[in-house]
Order: sequence, then structure tokens, then C-alpha cells
Amino acid sequence: MSTLPTSTHFIRNIIDEDNRTGKWGGRVETRFPPEPNGYLHIGHAKSICLNFGLARDYGGTCHLRFDDTNPEKEAQEYVNAICDSVRWLGFDWGSHIYYASDYFEKLYEFAEYLIKKGKAYVDSLSAEEIREFRGTLNQPGKNSPYRDRTVEENLDLFRRMRAGEFPDGAHVLRAKIDMTSPNINMRDPVIYRIRHIHHQRTGDQWCIYPMYDYTHCISDALERITHSLCTLEFEDHRPLYDWVLDQLEGQVPCHPQQIEFARLNLTFCVMSKRKLIELVEGRFVDGWDDPRMNTLAGVRRRGFTPESIRLFAERIGISKAGSWIDMTILEDCLREDLNEHALRRIAVLKPLKLVIDNFPEDLEEECYAPNHPQKPEWGKRVLPLTKTVYIERDDFMEVPSKGYFRLSPGAEVRLRYAYIIKCVSVVKNDQGEIEEIHCTYDPETKSGTAGADTRKVKGNIHWLSTKHAQSVEVRIYDRLFNHPYPDTGDKDFKAYLNPHSKQMTTAHVEPSLLEAEAEQRFQFERHGYFVADRVETQPGKPVFNRAVTLRDTWGKITKGA
Repeated sequence: MSTLPTSTHFIRNIIDEDNRTGKWGGRVETRFPPEPNGYLHIGHAKSICLNFGLARDYGGTCHLRFDDTNPEKEAQEYVNAICDSVRWLGFDWGSHIYYASDYFEKLYEFAEYLIKKGKAYVDSLSAEEIREFRGTLNQPGKNSPYRDRTVEENLDLFRRMRAGEFPDGAHVLRAKIDMTSPNINMRDPVIYRIRHIHHQRTGDQWCIYPMYDYTHCISDALERITHSLCTLEFEDHRPLYDWVLDQLEGQVPCHPQQIEFARLNLTFCVMSKRKLIELVEGRFVDGWDDPRMNTLAGVRRRGFTPESIRLFAERIGISKAGSWIDMTILEDCLREDLNEHALRRIAVLKPLKLVIDNFPEDLEEECYAPNHPQKPEWGKRVLPLTKTVYIERDDFMEVPSKGYFRLSPGAEVRLRYAYIIKCVSVVKNDQGEIEEIHCTYDPETKSGTAGADTRKVKGNIHWLSTKHAQSVEVRIYDRLFNHPYPDTGDKDFKAYLNPHSKQMTTAHVEPSLLEAEAEQRFQFERHGYFVADRVETQPGKPVFNRAVTLRDTWGKITKGA
């Protein structure tokens, strides 16, 4: 068993007590049970890290199990994407990959067992009638007129349902519990329905499919799960989870314990898979892996690292209390990781030509920039300085505002890693737009030499030689929504889509960046952290996505939101 981390939470306390009492013989078996009807999102990462992390820390096993009981919405594409995301996060299920469809025959046998015990019956009410008979939170339900069918009649109808004799919706199989229960989930819930539809794994073998609440607890039991971890919306379903397994005592290997924890609510995101599907199918985004999406495929393509996601999951913790987590916490986790591991490079996103009048026409002078300012062992790279360079257009202001310390007429700044320069003139086109600026440089002030300290200037701007700079496509991504709680108000959540969430530009970069490999990450000095797009980057032709700015730029915008 690996050494447990010092941090703890209520689920660890439960496991520690179970181990102390020998409840499970020291076993810890968890599972991550996604439905293959969409891509995983950042909320699932919390559950993945919890389930796989607990199994790892207690020397147990975590299963990956697909709840594939609704073939109308499921696809192999989603299965593959889910596996990729779990692996990307750094977790491995080994041989423990399962599907609810693996258990269809056993689930059917258990359903017949419940019928024979008088604990399940075939109901012929319509879906609308079942809802009407169920009652409300304030009124008890009413028994179906078909509730007292004999065991023989129920078995006959259920077997004929399996044989495909009836159309969709003609009958359902319901658990016989209590139509007056204060918990609506216990009012004779449906456990099987008829669906004449092809299943991606079982083909046309089945035309009846089990419901989630019935399938999930039995799958847990068959896999000998010890701690079945669910989000809080399943708390009211726990009595049904326990009821099914209580009825099957002696038929299944064990009765796992369901434990609920608070789901992740993250600002500026929607966590509903239905709404994510709506964004994809409505083409409001460029697919499930759009870098603006909060799917794991999306944040990966955006430039997030698995280390940053795991750090985020650890930092927000596990509790019973629901709360909103600010997006800045996730972004700060990425900054923290990339600040440590990303190479530094220069990119000019909005170029303005600068001519150094007194710099020799044919001279190329080597300047040296560290690959990481806190890691001298990473070495330095050469930045060739020539007579003409690009600077950021924002680094020049013809009429400077108060507190502006970058370049302006008559002002001095340092070209980062090079010399102090002074602006002497401005060239404009016929429309009055600045086309280039002219400066002089002080040859006694080169960075890294004794003369560098002879004079101090407040401004320090980055640059690239026009002769050596290379052009690449850069995508500036921002938050997909411009409201912190897009799906909690009266408006349709799509009304809060940020129209500026994706901007494309051609940037000038250091030549070495042409060799960037897909998913290689860099800090573009002053601009933020960028990643070579994992889909569109080609050898010698990278496309860069901005993962995150160097600091939170939304704090002032959203203050008081």
C-alpha cells in the first residue's frame, strides 16, 4: 500500500474506519461509470481523480465501466474519447474495463427473480399515465391497475417483451415498492423498458433495456465494488440502490456502499452534457474538442496539462456541501504548472516595424535570452539583432498617457536582452496610421555586459528581427461565456456566449518555434502560455493556441458579477 497523503476528507475517513473494522477485509474497489453519450468534461475529472486516486492510495483497484444502457444516444466515438481522457489524466484501469451490457443476461435473470418474489410487475400504463399515477412531492402516488398481476402473468409478459412481441412503450417492468413513499424514486420505479434499437455492442440481441438505477447497483455488486462514489444528485436514489441489492441478497456477491459528494460547479461553464451537446450540434463551437469547451478533450487541446487538472482536483477538495468554484482557480493551477515547465519564447502578435537608424545595415549581433529565467541549467538561446525589428504595436504610443513607460517620441526603453533605444521619429501613411518608427540605440548598454548598468530605464519591450522572424497562425482563446453562471438565469444559456472567445491572427515568432511538436507548450513572453495545437499542427507548420494569460485578466471585468 502506498503512503497516504496528509490531506483528508470524509470519504477517506469512511474508508479508514472500514479498514479499521475489517468491513471489506481491507479491500478498496472503486469505479468510474460514465455513460458513452458524450465527451467527458472538467466535472468528470473530479470524479476520475477521486475514484482512481483512492484506489491508488489504498492499494486497491478502480474499474472503468461504461453504462451503455441507452443505445439511442451512445456511440463508439464516445467510448474512445472517454478512454483517451482517463489515460491522459494519468490513470490506468488495467484489465478492469467493463460495460453494463456485459451484464444484460444477468440483469434479465435478476429481473425474473424479482418477479418471482413478487417484487416486480409488468405495467401497461402509458408513460404519461405512469407520471400521473406517480403523484407529486406533496401528494402520494396511486397503484397502477396492473400492479396485482400474477407472477405467472408478469413472467409471461416480460418474456414476450424480451422476444420482441410488443412495440416501444407498450409495457414496462416496474419494481413493486411503495406508491405512497415520500421519496418519489421509491414509487414503483421503472426498471426495464422496450426499445427496438440497435446496440453498439450487443447488436439486435436485445429489444428491452434496463434503467440506470437498476443496472448501476447490480453492476457494482457483480464487480465487488466496496465504495460506490456518486455526486449528490444521487443521494435520493440511494434507498433504491439499497432496496434492489437487499432483494438480491444471496444472488449477488456483495452489497456496496453508495457515498455521495458534491459535484463540481465551475464559473463560466455549463456542466450539463445535454447543453454541451447542444453547443456541438448547433455549431456554436467547433466540435467536442474545441479549445473553448470545458470537455477534457477541449481543455487538453487548449493547452491544459494533466498535472494542472489533478492539482485542481486536489485543491478544490471533496465535501458534501455544494459550492461554486471560480474559474481562476483552475487557470492558476495551469499557470503554476506551466510556469515551472514551459520554455520561454518571444512572439509578436501585433507587429509594428522599428528601424534602428544608427545600427549598421549589414550587422547581425547575437543577443542571449534564457530558456527559463529560474532554470539556468536549461541554457540560453540566440536572438539575432538587426537594423529592423518588430515590436508590439501596443508598446508604442505617440501621445503617452500618464504612467506609460514604454516607447513614445523622445522616450527611451530597453529592447529586452539587447540595448537601450530612443525614439527619434515616426512614419505615417496617407491615412495617418503609423507604419514604422525610427530609433537610435546606445551601443554601451547591451544586456549582460558591464555597460548595461550605466543607465536605467523603466520600459522594457520585446522584439524580433524582421529578417529572422517567422510567421505562424495563433489563436487567442478566451472564455466561452461572458457570464459566470450562464445556465442559472432566466435567459437561455446561449445568450451568454462570448462573441470574442476565439480570435485568429498571424504572429511573428522565433525561428525555433517552427519545430514545435503537437502539444508542446511555451510561455510567449508577456502574452501568456501557448500550446502547439494537437490536431492542426503539422511538421514545420505549427498552429498555436493560447492556453491562459500570465495573470487573471477577468478579475476586474467580472468583479461584482
